Amino acid sequence: MAATRILVVEDEFLIALDIAGVLEQAGLAVIGPAGTVGDALQAIEREEVHGALLDAHLAGEPVGCIADALKARGIPFAFVSGYGPEQLPPAHRGAPLVRKPFTGRDLLAAVAHF
Repeated sequence: MAATRILVVEDEFLIALDIAGVLEQAGLAVIGPAGTVGDALQAIEREEVHGALLDAHLAGEPVGCIADALKARGIPFAFVSGYGPEQLPPAHRGAPLVRKPFTGRDLLAAVAHF
């Protein structure tokens, strides 16, 4: 099954809108955007999620628990961050990373691997 329902986890409103716009123009359904760890975990629990784009830092909150929840459910994800892999949660440093600033092509390439 192709990933068609993508959870966007991003605390910066304009970046979240940019990501959502790229995904929607490509015909994908956007869940969220979730701007907090709590909102993201609720979306994972309540929604049918096929993949996720996850900001590596949510207003100082660690995002490892979101990555853990996605992995536990077998939901593929990629981090979207201006930081390098060394700043990602240690257990998830092997996850795909889309570097900020990104292009729409960068985001869609990541989602294509879900």
